[in-house]
Amino acid sequence: MDRQEMRILLLEGIHENAAALFKQYGFEQVESVTQALEGEDLQAALARADVVGIRSRTQLSQAVLAQVKHLQAIGCFCIGTNQVAVDKAQALGIPVFNAPYSNTRSVAELVLAEIICLLRGLTDKNHKVHTGTWPKTALGAYEARGKVLGIVGYGNIGTQLSVLAEGLGMRVIYHDVLPKLPLGNAEPARDLDDLLSRADVVSLHVPQLSSTYNMIAQAQLQKMKQGALLINAARGHCVDIEALDKALREKHLGGCALDVFPDEPKRNDEALECSLRGLDNVILTPHIGGSTVEAQANIGIEVADKLVRFLQNGTTTGAVNFPEITMTKQQDTHRILHVHHNQPGVLSAVNTLFAQHAINITAQSLITQENIGYLITDVAVSDSDVALAQIERVEGTIRVRRLY
Repeated sequence: MDRQEMRILLLEGIHENAAALFKQYGFEQVESVTQALEGEDLQAALARADVVGIRSRTQLSQAVLAQVKHLQAIGCFCIGTNQVAVDKAQALGIPVFNAPYSNTRSVAELVLAEIICLLRGLTDKNHKVHTGTWPKTALGAYEARGKVLGIVGYGNIGTQLSVLAEGLGMRVIYHDVLPKLPLGNAEPARDLDDLLSRADVVSLHVPQLSSTYNMIAQAQLQKMKQGALLINAARGHCVDIEALDKALREKHLGGCALDVFPDEPKRNDEALECSLRGLDNVILTPHIGGSTVEAQANIGIEVADKLVRFLQNGTTTGAVNFPEITMTKQQDTHRILHVHHNQPGVLSAVNTLFAQHAINITAQSLITQENIGYLITDVAVSDSDVALAQIERVEGTIRVRRLY
């Protein structure tokens, strides 16, 4: 498939620089849609696409992917990939790319802003001034300086937040399932319970896994300090909302800020169904941690660039479900990409067939990962047609693509 024929579908208002980058590299058929799609609308749109870019709302489930086996690649223009059945995509030979770093600063800044707002009681004071009263008092208002911030998940966002918080004079402790080198003066807590018992503010920055489902429930909330604050800008399923509601109404916690929820509206004109709505010490934001102009622009370039490199050269650096290969294309060759089941003898079978047909290999690279193997082979242009026909015969083949 030539670049001019490659159909690229971008959903959910992905930044315009992504489409511009595709066109810059000769991919002319780029369709941009401002909203998420689902059901028949999604299936119809995917049927006319070879590559799809999404954000967090569009759900590419196993059932959806089973109907669009022709897809060449998927780009998640966000940090997470839990909206995609990545294992199913892998089984179909479809690499999935994301942007794990581009919006970390934006999320960290939002969390810091929420911490200050909650410590100063700004949500309640702002509402009262708007509705006609003048709550000028220092009661219940605190500085961030000297407070202990407990960061659960000391990854890209957690470390950014750590540095920013220390700049305000906060003391930072953190907990992670893996040993992490602390930045600045941050210190690791002994475990999660230790962090919860010591922190004035607890901020979650963990992925959506079975181990993080309701990781903050009634037992954990009760271990937090009286009047402590909870921030969740990670994943909605990390916090038991019912238990959090109880802890807030019983005044055990001083407040919370949530940017993510177990069940989020699919459209901007829908209401969030959440028992915490209306509480004056609660900040609820519509999953906007990474929704800044700067972050979306960075994400647009980062993910589009990864997709372009894959479509042009077969490069899978940054794919979450594929072996990562980068290989410089040789002069006067065609490149053959071979995705196969990770089983013994595949490389031997390929090279035996090539030898039998006097096909000269100018460059080759193979890496396996879990259930699949990814083989890149450059052959002379004159051998390309025969090489393609032979490699498709190899047992265990999932997908083959030729790049000119």
